[in-house]
Parts: sequence; C-alpha cells; structure tokens
Amino acid sequence: MSLLKSPSSTPAIRKIITVFGIIVLLFILKPMIFQAFASGSTPGVTGSAEGLLHFWSYTGFANVTWGNIVMILVGLVFIYLAIRYEYEPLLLIPIGTGIIIGNIPFLQDANLQIGIYEKGSVLNYLYFGVLKGIYPPLIFLGIGAMTDFSSLISNPKLMLLGAAAQLGIFITFLGALVLGFYPPEAGAIGIIGGADGPTAIFLSSKLANGINIMPDGKVVQNLIGPIAIAAYSYMALVPVLQPPVMKLLTSARERKIRMKPPRSVSRIEKMLFPIIGLILTTFIAPSALPLLGMLFFGNILKESGVTKRLAVTASNSLIDIVTILIGLTVGASTQADVFLTSQSILIFILGAFSFLVATAGGVIFAKVMNLFLKPGKKINPLIGAAGISAVPDSARVVQIEGLKADPTNHLLMHAMAPNVAGVIGSAVAAGILLSYLL
Repeated sequence: MSLLKSPSSTPAIRKIITVFGIIVLLFILKPMIFQAFASGSTPGVTGSAEGLLHFWSYTGFANVTWGNIVMILVGLVFIYLAIRYEYEPLLLIPIGTGIIIGNIPFLQDANLQIGIYEKGSVLNYLYFGVLKGIYPPLIFLGIGAMTDFSSLISNPKLMLLGAAAQLGIFITFLGALVLGFYPPEAGAIGIIGGADGPTAIFLSSKLANGINIMPDGKVVQNLIGPIAIAAYSYMALVPVLQPPVMKLLTSARERKIRMKPPRSVSRIEKMLFPIIGLILTTFIAPSALPLLGMLFFGNILKESGVTKRLAVTASNSLIDIVTILIGLTVGASTQADVFLTSQSILIFILGAFSFLVATAGGVIFAKVMNLFLKPGKKINPLIGAAGISAVPDSARVVQIEGLKADPTNHLLMHAMAPNVAGVIGSAVAAGILLSYLL
C-alpha cells in the first residue's frame, strides 16, 4: 500500500504542513527580523548581531519570495500525484524534486555557484544536456531499444493515425502566433501536442532557448522550462484528459468494433523496418536526424539479435540515468523569477488545447478511414487517440476504454501501432518545424 494511502500518513502530512507553515511565517516576519538585527548597537553585542545578520542574509528564509513558495508547492503536488495516483512516477518524481531544488532561495549576489543558471555550478553543467538538446536523443535511443514495431508493420495503414494526431502541433503553432509569440517560440510550444517530452525539449532547446536572435534584433525567450513541464505534465495526465474526448467523439457502437488480430511479423521484416524507416524519415526531415537516427539505431540494436548487451543497456541503465538527469534539471530550471510569467500560463493553456486537439484528430481520422473500409475491416476509432506519442500510456487508455465498452474486446496491440507511429510522427513534425523556423 502506498505511503500516502495509509492511515499512518496523516501525521506525516501534518508535519509537512507544519514545517511549510513555519517557512511562510518566517517569510512574513522577515522584515521585522532584519530590523531587529540591524538595530543591535549595544557595545559588546554589535559584533554578534552583525554576525547573526550576516548568517541570516545567506539563509533561504531571508531570500525566499512568494514565487519560491508557490513553485515548491507545485513540486510537492507533482510528487504527490506520482506516489498517490502513480501518474508517470518515473517522470514526475524527478521533476517535482527538481522544482523544489530549483526554488530553494539563496543569496543571488554572493557568487555561490549553486543555482542552475549560475555559470560554473554543478546544476548548470547538468543543465547543459537540456540546453543543447543532448538528453532527448539518448532518451530516443532507449525508446528504440525497447519498442516492438510489429503491430505497426502488420497493419501499416494505422500509421496514418499517428500522422493525424500531429494535427494538434500545427493548430497550436498557429494559436501561439495569434497570441503574439515569435514563430520560433510558437513552433516550440506547438510540439507539446505531440505528447513527447524529449521531442519538446529538443525543439525548444533549438528554437526557444533565450539565445537565438530574430531578424528585428530581438532575442527569443527561454521557454525550455515551461514547455518541458507542460509536455511532461500532460503526458502524466493522459488517463485523465483523453477519455472524455474519446467518449465525446465516438458512439457506443463504434467503441465495440472488433479488429482482426495482427498478423505474425517475420524477423526479417522487423530488421528491415528500422533501416528503411531511418532512411525514409530522415530524408523527409533531416533536421530530426538526432532524434530519428537514435530511435531507429536503438531498434536496430534490439532486432539485430547480435547486440543484446547494447540493447539491454540502452533500454535500461542508459535511459534510466538520462531520465533522472533530464527530469531533475528540467524541474530545477523552473526558478520562480524565470518560470512564473504570463507566458508560462499561456503555454500551459495552449499545451492543454494542443493535447486535446491531437487526441481528437486521431479519433476523427479513424472515423474517416472507416468510411472507405469494407465491413469486417473497420477500425475501432478509440485507437486513434493513441496516435499521440505518449508510449505506452495512451495505448493503455485505449485498452481500458475498449474494455469498458466490451469486456472481451482487447485493443492494446492495435493501439500500439498508432502509438509508436506517433513517436515517429512527432519527431518528423519537429524536424519540419526546425527546418522552417531556425
């Protein structure tokens, strides 16, 4: 039983609230404490008072802001959701902890080299992998090494559902332009609709990194933190966000459609798919080569049958290490003074819109495909929702919703086809946007 589900967790929660209350109280009393120390002019006491004042100025209590408190609460909520409801715990716990770490207040002008944005700090070195887009390709390597493309190979037409779900990316891109974001910023925001955290980080590190200069001389905003947090948040909330859209757009009869079991796929087909996929997709979108190249390379390691050790390393140890680093540093990048802006709120709103449009796009396109398919070959529209690249969570949601409609209708293997196609599709979409906007 989860710690947060047990009756004994109540005292622990009370202790956390008490500690947090003390921090808030000290923050409120901070001006009076400073004044008390500063007024210590009694002979023989001045030195002690000055020493205490100096110590106090370096503590988090002296430097805390309301923004820090808000962000620490957000980090605690992430950790709570991960433990209590098991929403993507491998992502939300590192990110939540990173948010807390990034918002521990310290004296900014003391050159302590501890903040993630301070050159020379450990966190800044670790953040380099996010800022330069190093971590996302390594994540894709691990995904490729653990992905079985058999369901997609056995029914290639389902790849169209993965492409249709990318509609959310381009609709949100246009929406961000209307709201006043620069084209590179809008492109990075739009990719949230692909429901792929690594791809969102990769694209935002290239387009919305706070470095690139626009033709009019203005510098794009650094939106890596807000975009990454939004993308991972909505990935974790797949079981909450997708079902209402799926039910709204499908009838009870459509949700009961049965599909033929996927055919058996030969070893040679599994081996050829990543090679052909690598060449074809990178010719279409060369800018996505770091992502697609590593994705298919990982799958070649898996399917070749002669590099088992490398495939196991990529799909286990390596991806786990990179997940820890990317989650922690992305979370730590959400310093209150950088993260709590009107742009961040807009990004979260656009991200939710993008996610819902992507889900709807996959479901609607599946219904359109059924207009041209013969009876007995119809597609259950629910699997269109798996066209986003939140692997395998969206496929599991499809399975659950399918079983609700018909307890004997298993859709998981069918849903995995558009799900893995969505991974490829979002990377291709990122490459296309990068080509136009960089």
